[in-house]
Amino acid sequence: MNRDRDEGTRAVEDLQLNVISRQEHSISRRDISENALKVLYRLNKAGYDAYLVGGGVRDLLLGKQPKDFDIATNATPEEVRRLFRNCRLVGRRFRLAHILFGRDVIEVATLRGHHEEAASAKQQAASRSREGMLLRDNVYGSIDQDAERRDFTVNALYYDISDYSVRDYAGGMEDLEQGVIRLIGDPETRYREDPVRMLRAVRFAVKLDMNINTATAAPIPHLAGLLRDIPSARLFEESLKLLQAGQGQQTYRMLREYGLFQQLFPLLSEYFTEDFSSQTEKMLDLVLSSTDRRVAENMRLNPAFLFAAMLYYPVAVRAEEISVEGGLSFYDAFMVAANDIIDEQVKSIAIPRRFTAMIREIWQLQLRLSRRNGKRAFKMMELPKFRAAFDFLEMRGKIEGGKAQELAEWWRAFQEADRDKRAEMATALEKADSRHRKSSSRRRRSPAKKRHKSRQAADS
Repeated sequence: MNRDRDEGTRAVEDLQLNVISRQEHSISRRDISENALKVLYRLNKAGYDAYLVGGGVRDLLLGKQPKDFDIATNATPEEVRRLFRNCRLVGRRFRLAHILFGRDVIEVATLRGHHEEAASAKQQAASRSREGMLLRDNVYGSIDQDAERRDFTVNALYYDISDYSVRDYAGGMEDLEQGVIRLIGDPETRYREDPVRMLRAVRFAVKLDMNINTATAAPIPHLAGLLRDIPSARLFEESLKLLQAGQGQQTYRMLREYGLFQQLFPLLSEYFTEDFSSQTEKMLDLVLSSTDRRVAENMRLNPAFLFAAMLYYPVAVRAEEISVEGGLSFYDAFMVAANDIIDEQVKSIAIPRRFTAMIREIWQLQLRLSRRNGKRAFKMMELPKFRAAFDFLEMRGKIEGGKAQELAEWWRAFQEADRDKRAEMATALEKADSRHRKSSSRRRRSPAKKRHKSRQAADS
């Protein structure tokens, strides 16, 4: 494996087709979704080439269950739409056909061609930025050209529905066996075409438990800043693939190693230490490992909770600064800080408003959870986001200890108690608060009494 990692890139001009017959590979149609097979067969019956492509083929060969079944064809998007009434065309940068089967969406892409040929033919289907980034890419071509346009060798694999063979154009089968993530073509050029490929290299390496080829990894640290040119809405979707796919903690560590995580979450990078000892870093590890466990147990995920946990300590630090400098109460300063941090974060990752509203609510409840006297504790438990706020409080308790941990333990006991016990806990808390108020009141009055006695002594 180590020898293969250092072989370097796989140049486009060196690609050679290797056809693996049905008897020589492990893919079975039983493992392909019924809807994907319907699309493949109809395209083929209509006289078009049709291939299962990319991650679906890769995962089937690795014995994994693919999340998606993407299809490539020589039919144009308009021709695909004429074949399928349940089709809609999407995208400007990449024109795609989505075949809808209820909630199941089969994505169909037309085989891509080379931009140079499009330019010579004076087509306006492709354009680049001055940095080399592809802005539009609707140039169509042959399967050979499409394979040359694929990003990684393990994704340049095509399952041909006409004879059930696998077509390998870039040595992807060998790299799958060796456990190598390798770009096709010159890495710097490919990253400049689409900087998100750097994120994909890390995601695939972690997801598939593979190594990133040395030449593929080398340019990433000094090109990481190109991610700032990617639309923040696209990076939001990529961030969920990276952090909520079941290997979030390991992915974060590798992203950080290559300087990529710092581009996605610049606010958090201000709190990074060499030994991962800051509260922000501890929370990152805790919430991402928790997310990984939830994925493994098929539990529901909420991106709002993840982002609330990740960004909490920068909010707390900013709130302290605002409170001291502006003379505001900590509660008011905290809400101002919350808005500031969210406004800064959405510049790099466009977290939708439906999630930012939940994030603010989870943060606000961290301040309100300490107010438990009277009927407040009972009413608090009825709030829609109480459970999320409590789960987050428990995480804070593990990191901060002290009051946060004590508060989390009280709320845990309160939830597990019956109604009589809860009433008893609330009453005990109210009595303790009353004693505390009386004690504070006596302390405030005592200096005045002493001054009055001293004056009496002086008069006498």
